[in-house]
Amino acid sequence: MSTADPIQITSLIDDAKCFELIRQYRWADGVCCTGCSSKLIVRNGHDDTQPCRQRYLCKDCGVRFDDLTDTVFAGHHQPLRMWVLCLYLMGLNLSNSQIAQELGLNQSDVQMMTSQLREGLTVKAPEIKLSGIVEADEVYVVAGHKGNPEAVKKKAGRGGVEDSRARVGVVPLKKKSRRS
Repeated sequence: MSTADPIQITSLIDDAKCFELIRQYRWADGVCCTGCSSKLIVRNGHDDTQPCRQRYLCKDCGVRFDDLTDTVFAGHHQPLRMWVLCLYLMGLNLSNSQIAQELGLNQSDVQMMTSQLREGLTVKAPEIKLSGIVEADEVYVVAGHKGNPEAVKKKAGRGGVEDSRARVGVVPLKKKSRRS
């Protein structure tokens, strides 16, 4: 009985599948220009360092772009499969040091990658607009004390929480007596 070498997760996924995945989600309605949004696009070869990375040329404005242009994956030295695996491992709620160990990368590289992926997700999130009646339970709002926690402690000691509620416009609920 021989012991098998451990399987590296990076060997289970290849660049061609990752680029196909990006094209499928990014260009679901067909490739369009990143500059002018035109649909008159022709393929323009492949990247020299990443042969699966398709280049495009816009016939309207002449802009050249590729599969990763204007994405969080563009302009980095790590291959796309590392980014996809990092995103997958983030979804499993692994820490940056665990991700670095799994992918065989520096912790600083993984820190940069996870930060960039999180920022990319928040940029795409729609803005939340509240309307109608909005309720909040047990909210304590401190207004006007940015970076000065000592001022908050002093005021809370003098008048307590109820003073600060009145200042920000929150009306405390009246307690009903048991007699009525």
